[in-house]
Amino acid sequence: MSLTGARLRAAEEIELDALLREYLPILILLGLAVGLGLILMLSAVVIAVRNPDPEKVSAYECGFNAFDDARMKFDVRFYLVSILFIIFDLEVAFLFPWAVAFADISATAFWSMMAFLVVLTVGFAYEWRKGALEWE
Repeated sequence: MSLTGARLRAAEEIELDALLREYLPILILLGLAVGLGLILMLSAVVIAVRNPDPEKVSAYECGFNAFDDARMKFDVRFYLVSILFIIFDLEVAFLFPWAVAFADISATAFWSMMAFLVVLTVGFAYEWRKGALEWE
């Protein structure tokens, strides 16, 4: 092998070494994430309760027993509550950045947000009219 070939090979190894050093933090973070995930899953298998009490498997937030038939009918109020959550969640998610940039927005952006708020208000009025806010 000639001297220039050896120098070229050494330069390639230095470049590869520098590239690997740049990716080292990512590889360390990936290793930690996989390791922590495995530790948490294995600890859940070891520590988990095998025979839950009746209170644990009782109807809690969903309104029906946890291990019944998946095709059974359930109350439409659960759908209404989910629609209500989406209304308020979307409103906050879109209004906050819009309010932060309010001084720099155009008239089109302003009226687009007003149309969005009208749609949300109609949805909220529908929820209110259906009685989703009065849980019995």
